[in-house]
Amino acid sequence: MAEASIEDRLNNLIARRLFLKIAPEAIDVNKSLMDAYGVDSVSLLELVVGVEEEFGVIIPDEEFSLTHFETVAALAAFVRGKLDAG
Repeated sequence: MAEASIEDRLNNLIARRLFLKIAPEAIDVNKSLMDAYGVDSVSLLELVVGVEEEFGVIIPDEEFSLTHFETVAALAAFVRGKLDAG
């Protein structure tokens, strides 16, 4: 069985941690999390914690940027960069 992509893992994380009432596969990776799915500042903090736990990365305060969390695609690129940096 193939390993889930970062985008798929993020969609599952977002749907589960943020209690979205849609299936993870229904999350469009290119749509704004804030505009399309109602993610707010409190949800973003929960998402940061979830990303750190799910991927074993640390997101220091100075690296937190809303542009990294605008879409699942942007967040996946950010996570890939963190994973590649080791």
